[in-house]
Amino acid sequence: MEMGRRKHQGLRSRIRGLSSEIRSKMHQTTATPSLSLQPSTFYSTATRSSKRAVLCGITYNNLKELRLKGSINDVKNMRELLIATFGYRSECIRVLTEEELDVQFIPTRKNIEDSLRWLVKDCRPGDSLVFYFSGHGSRLRDYNNDELDGFDETICPLDFKEVGMIVDNDLNSLIVRPLTRGVTLHAIVDACHSGTILDLTKVYNSLVRKWEDNSPPSGVYKGTNGGLAICISACVDNQDAADTYAFTAGAKNGALTYVLVEILKKLPGPTYGNLLDLMHETFDDVNQSRSRSITGILRRLFDNNLHLSQTPVLSSSAEFDVYRKHLSFSLMYTIMK
Repeated sequence: MEMGRRKHQGLRSRIRGLSSEIRSKMHQTTATPSLSLQPSTFYSTATRSSKRAVLCGITYNNLKELRLKGSINDVKNMRELLIATFGYRSECIRVLTEEELDVQFIPTRKNIEDSLRWLVKDCRPGDSLVFYFSGHGSRLRDYNNDELDGFDETICPLDFKEVGMIVDNDLNSLIVRPLTRGVTLHAIVDACHSGTILDLTKVYNSLVRKWEDNSPPSGVYKGTNGGLAICISACVDNQDAADTYAFTAGAKNGALTYVLVEILKKLPGPTYGNLLDLMHETFDDVNQSRSRSITGILRRLFDNNLHLSQTPVLSSSAEFDVYRKHLSFSLMYTIMK
């Protein structure tokens, strides 16, 4: 009992320390280094690694009314995390942004779907796969009776106005169903309405600390082929996700991505439960700090960009003990149930 109490106090102390450190960076202007992407030939299927990733960030510069400013920063931060902390090789990370010179890495719907097929192709035991997306998300009316809330969740490729959005059913078919035994996929989706973006059948309720069933009413199969899929989403299905200045002066970031990366750089390998606690605590701490420092007309002008009114969501293809299983994008560090 005493040991458990000390362990909990230690975690709370680390939470306060991380929150303070993240908050202290709010007033710093940081320049994100260039990706210096490898030539497209480095992405050939001849190069195979047990650790592969697809990182997609879209600013929608072609659509003025929908333009985002933090997506490229998000992708750069996630790429650096995977390489520096989890040992991913740069040539085994596909990056899709509007800044790419090679047209096959512009984040169109076709290119995103092709890259997701590349990610899971010929997957085998021991593979650790990552799909990351920073961009717009939306919702569409569900006509297949496979959504509890009556809506399909979507991500928006660069050309979504011409060719349509990528719906959760598509993502499930592309990167969840092909996962064979011994393969783990982590998806991190920093977008609005992303809570159940992979249509995974288990969603963790952090308030009551238990898994809830998200199985489709239609009974259609949404699971893997023996592997494990885990998704960390920016918000629940009916919420928006922030592209915000709340963390760095003069540079926008996706709130989920910034906090997640900062936590994992300093505590690589927390349990999933501790990670959720850290993110929720940091969001609350940032909001309280901003509320104290912004008053009157400034609040009315800027509060939408600075207040984080979103709840990160953990979902999975199978239940596990979130306070025993440790997160890692490299299987050698993962402690199983």
